[in-house]
Amino acid sequence: MNAAREESPESEIARFLRQLKWLVLGLLALWLVWLLGPILTPFVLGALLGWLGDPLVDRLQRAGRSRNVAVTLVFGLMSLLLVLALLVLVPLLERQIRTLVNSLPQYRDWFLQTALPWVEAKTGLELVVWLDPERLIEWVRSHWQQAGGFAATLFGYLSRSGFAMVAWIANIVLLPILTFYFLRDWDLLVEKVAALIPRDHLDTVSRLARESNDVLGAFLRGQFVVMVALGAIYAIGLQLVGLKVGVLIGIVAGLISFIPYLGATTGVVMAVVAALVQAQGFDLQLLVLVGVVFTVGQLLESYVLTPRIVGDKIGLHPVAVIFAVMAGGQLFGFLGMLIALPVAAVANVLLRFASERYRQSGLYTGDHVQIVLDPYVDRGSLEQAAASESAVRQEQGPA
Repeated sequence: MNAAREESPESEIARFLRQLKWLVLGLLALWLVWLLGPILTPFVLGALLGWLGDPLVDRLQRAGRSRNVAVTLVFGLMSLLLVLALLVLVPLLERQIRTLVNSLPQYRDWFLQTALPWVEAKTGLELVVWLDPERLIEWVRSHWQQAGGFAATLFGYLSRSGFAMVAWIANIVLLPILTFYFLRDWDLLVEKVAALIPRDHLDTVSRLARESNDVLGAFLRGQFVVMVALGAIYAIGLQLVGLKVGVLIGIVAGLISFIPYLGATTGVVMAVVAALVQAQGFDLQLLVLVGVVFTVGQLLESYVLTPRIVGDKIGLHPVAVIFAVMAGGQLFGFLGMLIALPVAAVANVLLRFASERYRQSGLYTGDHVQIVLDPYVDRGSLEQAAASESAVRQEQGPA
C-alpha cells in the first residue's frame, strides 16, 4: 500500500519538468517587462486606475445602470477629481515655487557664508577655497578635454531628454484612453485570465487572487489616503508656524511618505534648512515648531492613520519596503519603482502560502505522521461535511 502511494521516478521527473517550465515562463515574462519597461508605464497606471474604479462601476451596475453608463460616470468622476486637484494645487505650488526661486540668493549666501564655514570648522577641510571663481576657471582650463567630453555627454543627454519629454507627453495623452478601456473591460479581462488557469489549481489560485486583491486594495487605497493626509498635515502645519515654503515641503514629504520614515526625514531636513535660511540664523522657536509639526504628523500616522485606514493586511516590514523600491528602480527604472510595492505585497501573500505548504511537507515534518489542516482548503466544504456527519449520527441514534 505504501509502495503504491510513493511516486515513481518518472512521475517525479515529470513534476520537476512542469515546475521548470513555469519557472522559465516566469523568467521570460520578467525579461519581456524589462525590455518593454519604457512604454509600459501608461498601461500599468491605466490598469491600476481601472482596478481602483471597477468596484464602483460594479456597484452602479447592481443599482440598475448599464456597464457603459456606469463606466462613463466613474470615469467622469475621476476626471473631475483630478481637475479639481489641479485647480487647487497648481496655483498654490506656483506661488510656493516663485517664493523659493526668489529666496535662492539667500540659500546661496547661507550655504557659502554659514554652512560651509561651519563644516570647515568641524572637519578642518578647506571647502570655500575650492568654490572660488578663479580656481574653478583654472580647473576647467586644466581639464579642457574632459570638459569637452562632458559637454558632448551633456548634449547627448539633453537630446535624449527631449525624446523622453515627447514620450512623457504621449503617455499623458494615452493614460485617460487606457483607463477608460480598462474600466470598461475589467471584468472581461478577469474572466479571460481565470479561464486560462489549470482546473486542478483553480481553488488555490482563486483564494490567492482574493487575498492579493485585499492586500492591494489596502495598500493602494489606504496608502494614497495616508499620503494625502500627511501632505496636508505637514503643509498646513508648516505654513501656520510661519515657514514661507512650508506648503511645498509638506506636499513633497507627503508624496514620498509611502517609503517608511523617508517622507518625514526628508521633510525635516528641508524644513530645517528653510527655517535657518529664512531666519538668517539660529531661530530656536521656529526650529522647535517645525519639529512639533513633524512629530505630530508621525504620531498621527503611526497611531491613527495607518492602523485605521491601511491596517495590517500588507504585512511588509519597513526594510522590505525600502528594498522593494530600490530593487524595482534598479531593475526596471521608473516603472519598477511604480509597481515595486504592489508586487512586493502580492509576493508577501505568495510567500505566506509557500510557508504553509512547506510546513505541511515531509521536508518540514520529517518521518512523523501528523494531520495539518490546509488553510487554503475551502472551509465551507469542511463545515458542510461535518454537519452531514453529525446529521447521520443523530439519525442512527445512540449505539
